[in-house]
Amino acid sequence: MANKAYQRIYTKLEGITKATVSLRAQGVSNDELAVVGGKLAQVVRIKGDLVTLQIFSGTEGIPTNAEVTFLGEPPTVKVSDQLAGRFFDAYGHPIDGGPEIEGEARPIGGPSVNPYKRRQPSQLIPTGIAGIDLNNTLVSGQKIPFFADPDQPYNQVMADVAMRADVDKIILGGMGLTNDDYLFFRQSFEAAGALDKIICFINTTENPPVERLLVPDMALTAAEYFAVEKDEKVLVLLTDMTLYADALSIVSNRMDQIPSKDSMPGSLYSDLAKIYEKAVQLPSGGSITIIAVTTLNDGDITHAIPDNTGYITEGQLYLKADTDTGKVIIDPFRSLSRLKQLVQGKKTREDHSQVMNASVRLYADAQNAKTKLENGFDLSDYDLRCLDYAKDYARELLAIDVNIGIEQMLDTAWTLFAKYFTPAETGIRQALVDKYWKA
Repeated sequence: MANKAYQRIYTKLEGITKATVSLRAQGVSNDELAVVGGKLAQVVRIKGDLVTLQIFSGTEGIPTNAEVTFLGEPPTVKVSDQLAGRFFDAYGHPIDGGPEIEGEARPIGGPSVNPYKRRQPSQLIPTGIAGIDLNNTLVSGQKIPFFADPDQPYNQVMADVAMRADVDKIILGGMGLTNDDYLFFRQSFEAAGALDKIICFINTTENPPVERLLVPDMALTAAEYFAVEKDEKVLVLLTDMTLYADALSIVSNRMDQIPSKDSMPGSLYSDLAKIYEKAVQLPSGGSITIIAVTTLNDGDITHAIPDNTGYITEGQLYLKADTDTGKVIIDPFRSLSRLKQLVQGKKTREDHSQVMNASVRLYADAQNAKTKLENGFDLSDYDLRCLDYAKDYARELLAIDVNIGIEQMLDTAWTLFAKYFTPAETGIRQALVDKYWKA
């Protein structure tokens, strides 16, 4: 914190909105923190000597002669090995009853890693969920969102991924979590005995929405410490990016900025990109992989938030309720990992890509058979076998509650092929059929 003697103090506000105040001030920098009438604030705009400050907890009760003290630094988070196993609020203060962290204070929201320092991702991140590992394999340094309707168990999936992923550190950035969600994450991590590698930055529905804007930067600054300085594989989980974007919209609207598509600020793309572009594979072996949740409004992927997200990220994972089995599955048709070919067959078994393609194609044939059935057409023997296969495939491989290794996923797929089809119907290369067919 800046020395008290050198702090600049002002007492004349020129404008007050619901979320911001403005005043004339000199020598102020972007993102600098300040205290306005006892409330924490941050510089969000500078035009000449007119400075606009965003008040995190809202401007209610702030008079025009409120004392404004600029603190001379942007928000920071203290980084050290003491972060592991701890829960913090959006400002990096402990909320788990433990002591404050001792470590170096790092400014949050800095630039992403120099492209020259990046390496092409080549390390597999297994999650135990076949809808991901088999069909949409994750690679270290990747950035990928879950697209999910608000009533789907996306936080449960995030917790499962966290506890199953083979990484050194997991950092959760929770934005707009209900208290039940927060307690669910905390209890899940404690019960799994995984707290030693998990760090959480949490903003709940009881906290001001504007505080959510700090959470991704807090999580990613901590991630960069472990990836860059400790050469560790770090998985960052961000939920829910729709609520993050809503907070951006609140601030933008209250600053009288003209909204863009779907009431979102015109800066939405760059605001999201500066978060997702922190994903990186470093030459030293350290990496930051980002999995985020973007909740959809009635499944609308044309909304500005998922639309912009799709341009920035390397694929997407769709959660879907499967009507035949009653399970929540990873939708094999709409989900995509654009980097999966970097590890499939290279870090996994030779039959991986052929098995993946065959299993999804046969599942697609089952959907065609279902359409024929609904329209009153007669079904062939092949159609009936596809329908039975699809139920087993959804139950044993696509469902999010299945937790098995990739080799077991491949073996399960071969077992299903042999149960319902001939080798020729799968279209898999003969050499692989000879080696792996479960007769």
